[in-house]
Amino acid sequence: MGRHGTIAGRKAAQDSKRAAMFTKYGRAIIVAAKAGGDPDYNATLRVAIEKAKAIGMPNDNIKRAIKKGTGELAGETYEELTFEGYGVGGVAVIVETLTDNRNRTSSAVRAAFDKYGGNLGTPGCVSYMFARKGVLIIEKTDDIDEDALMETALEAGADDMITHEDSFEIQTEPAAYTDVHGALTEAGYELVDSDIEFVPSMEAAPSGDDQIKNLKKMLDVLEDNDDVQKVHHNCSLDLED
Repeated sequence: MGRHGTIAGRKAAQDSKRAAMFTKYGRAIIVAAKAGGDPDYNATLRVAIEKAKAIGMPNDNIKRAIKKGTGELAGETYEELTFEGYGVGGVAVIVETLTDNRNRTSSAVRAAFDKYGGNLGTPGCVSYMFARKGVLIIEKTDDIDEDALMETALEAGADDMITHEDSFEIQTEPAAYTDVHGALTEAGYELVDSDIEFVPSMEAAPSGDDQIKNLKKMLDVLEDNDDVQKVHHNCSLDLED
């Protein structure tokens, strides 16, 4: 299945890290709300709220995060930091973070790379192997007409739709992401996952059980860190199996 993974794998990963995801989405809402607290006029905030609701984040938590972002409640100030490097087997890794303590986050990310045989690099050392794209995942069911779904997505500004064994993956330019997200939601399609991601243009894979184990551990440690919002990689193996 490659790096895309399966629907079951994605859902299992989300369920196992639900508590941590509340923290991550809370921070994303705070940052998005700085541009305005009304989701009707702030598409980034609207998508962040929808994603938070999809994992069962309580409305009170969402409202409190919005108020922190708009300044109605006192809250932390977060900055975005992105780290790039290699895991074992030459797998390229990009780590996106939101943090209120740059030194703490930098130390934790570096420690994860070092402990599991990776190498943290300089900005740009692996990002040239990725393209920034909106990615929206819809589970494949008998009720979904593939042609109708593609037409809805393309009319809203999507670039492409890739059909996997158990899902449809719709890709967009970042600027078109919110329009496509909104069009699909309004048309009644349920999104299993959606975000703006780094999509690899080339792939790599660790060799042997030990390398695969170390890569999985490194990615898990990074994803479990509250400061880390998203971890992208170009491993061709399905690491969620």
